[in-house]
Amino acid sequence: MENKIGTGEKKKDMSKEDFAILWKTIHLKVTDTYDVPPEILWVNGSTIGTLGNFSASTGKAKSKKTFNISAIVAAALKNDEVLQYSACLPENKRKILYIDTEQSKYHCHKVMERICRLADIPTDKDNKDFIFIVLREYTPTMRKLIIDYMLKNMEDIGLVIIDGIRDLMYDINSPSESSELINLFMKWSGEYNLHIHTVLHLNKGDDNTRGHIGTELNNKAETVLQITKSSQDVNISEVKAMHIRDKDFEPFAFRINDDALPEVVKDYAFERSKQERGFSLTELTEQQHRQALEKAFGTLVIEGYTNVIKALKDGYASIGFTRGKNVLVNLNTFLKNKRMIVKEGRGYKYNPNFHY
Repeated sequence: MENKIGTGEKKKDMSKEDFAILWKTIHLKVTDTYDVPPEILWVNGSTIGTLGNFSASTGKAKSKKTFNISAIVAAALKNDEVLQYSACLPENKRKILYIDTEQSKYHCHKVMERICRLADIPTDKDNKDFIFIVLREYTPTMRKLIIDYMLKNMEDIGLVIIDGIRDLMYDINSPSESSELINLFMKWSGEYNLHIHTVLHLNKGDDNTRGHIGTELNNKAETVLQITKSSQDVNISEVKAMHIRDKDFEPFAFRINDDALPEVVKDYAFERSKQERGFSLTELTEQQHRQALEKAFGTLVIEGYTNVIKALKDGYASIGFTRGKNVLVNLNTFLKNKRMIVKEGRGYKYNPNFHY
């Protein structure tokens, strides 16, 4: 089978011999055994990164995304905690590959120095576990070829940073190119047993990730972090989970200190979102949610959006939480994001194993 990085697959009939080789990798048997993917990155105790997967950071321009990435890399270099990130890379996976696709070498060098300072390692000598490459001048196709070659020929890489994913493609709104690139991320992370963390901007007009590639990221990434400028203080950035497979973590905020390094803002009060202002989640305990959802769904799978909203209305009314349609629509979104209700077939059901 032929394949070229970034140019799509060439159509070719599959031979019996080719399929026999492929079959060994795609056939799953109940008698097979697999190790749990090693967890390597955490925020406040919640897992955001495992080997064999990929994650992302997103935010608007000037939200301090690169400062946040610097803290993640520094934690991985130290195998310790930096900002609110903790890392533990296995001994045979201690190398970190940082790929920048848009900044000049001067600005990349500043980022590299900052990471070393955060990790408490010298800035006057190179570190064998920290490889930084600059791909600004190359085409998207060439960038992917370079990354592919390095991953194939470098040993002991545990974490790869790609800042940013947009520069690995020609059209961020192309469904086929987006799907191909995400498949490449899954191939790289799985085949070389490493974790990839990438960066993508948010749309200027809303809080959605840019283009079709943003949709693919949200659907396939293990975690998507959102970095936002504080509405209370422009010098402060907030970090929240936009999507996360593990339990949600407590958001945190950071500022840039006098040493030009990110530091946690202690006792920072987060402004409640519109959704939270519409109905106060602080008034509802985990037990109240469980009681309402058991009443609304029981063990049933409820099909149809209108039926789900009606079930939520009746269930939450049973605990004294009576609200209008707009709040119930927001509640439905909240419950799905928290995986308190989950899709099954053509409908939704109550998931009692949620983390609140």
